[in-house]
Amino acid sequence: MDLQYAPEHEEFRESVRAFLKGWPLKGDEAELPKEEQESLFRQRGIDAGYVYRGVPTRYGGSGQPNDAIKDRIIREEFYQAGAPGDLPSQGAGMLVPTLLEFGSEEQKERYVARALTNTESWCQGYSEPGSGSDLASLQCQARLEGDEWVLNGQKIWTSGAQRADMMFGLFRTEPEAKKHAGISYLLVPMDRDGIEVRPLREMSGGFEFNEVFFTDVRIPAENIVGERGQGWAVSRATLIHERNLIGNPFMIREAFDDLVQLARTRIRNGRPAIEDSGVRQRLAEIEGYVRTSETSNLLQFTAAHRGEMLTAMRPMMMNKVCSTDTTQRIMKCAYDLLGSDGLLAPLDEELNTWSRTTTSTGWVLQYMFSMGPAIAGGATNIQLNIIGERGYGLPRDLRKPF
Repeated sequence: MDLQYAPEHEEFRESVRAFLKGWPLKGDEAELPKEEQESLFRQRGIDAGYVYRGVPTRYGGSGQPNDAIKDRIIREEFYQAGAPGDLPSQGAGMLVPTLLEFGSEEQKERYVARALTNTESWCQGYSEPGSGSDLASLQCQARLEGDEWVLNGQKIWTSGAQRADMMFGLFRTEPEAKKHAGISYLLVPMDRDGIEVRPLREMSGGFEFNEVFFTDVRIPAENIVGERGQGWAVSRATLIHERNLIGNPFMIREAFDDLVQLARTRIRNGRPAIEDSGVRQRLAEIEGYVRTSETSNLLQFTAAHRGEMLTAMRPMMMNKVCSTDTTQRIMKCAYDLLGSDGLLAPLDEELNTWSRTTTSTGWVLQYMFSMGPAIAGGATNIQLNIIGERGYGLPRDLRKPF
């Protein structure tokens, strides 16, 4: 296996590194608020052709041709530099690619650029109290009255709903249709009368998830993405991008490197924990999972470069399962290394944030949070069923007739 890049691609890497010397910002720009600094540099990345490469320029992207190798080099270098690139937000990371595939021209012009810059933030309205992994059983209704949809029902586990400007969500528009049919994909302004957001307190003490209630909420009829009753097909595209966000191999490697550093600094029996044979064995086992994820990602990368994405579909479906499982292993090991410090509650300033932190209380927070992504975007047991049935052609589980 030749993992070396060609000379022209190494030359491209050097151009990316030269651009990244501009981060962090310097001079007067370094005095700007953090969000303004990131926004300024991100726009420079768009102008240089490094950020939002797959988004056409008329919608705020850099409109670059598809090139899997250049895309990977950019991700590697931006991640290494800690520089702001493509936003991993629900709007930029999930809604935008869905609109580019299924949205009308008016929707693309109205929503894409604002999502890319996060000047308009988004949340996802999928799960309901009785419809989580079995999402197709959702009951939140949208009834067409003249030129408006009227929404009634409830969503749950809605990340970021308390601060979102908009929601992309699934609503049942044909109640009599079969389970996977009769569902439409709608764009909902969160400031409409009849919308109530209630926070769900997490065991860490903070809250990122919410319940959202709809009572006769009215939105324009043109806020539907794709065809009426065909929202299930549109939602599949969004879920693919959500699972790819969750299954990021760079984040797994970073978390593992932080774990190794923790093992070097924690003391066990008077010596650094990393010198303990049991700890070293556990770290070696976890790194095996990390390297497996990285190798799978390289397989997908190679297939994308060759235009053979179908050959990589099975490992792509494994991204999320591998990522969440490995992350849980990392965080459980870190928690065990903390010893009595694992009893410390996260600090107030650490709550309601997903940013990386390697303090003792930060590790406690990450350990508790690591249990959530195994459910988000489709629970692990459901993902394994999908992989078995669609990836390997195994028969479906027996189901009792109703």
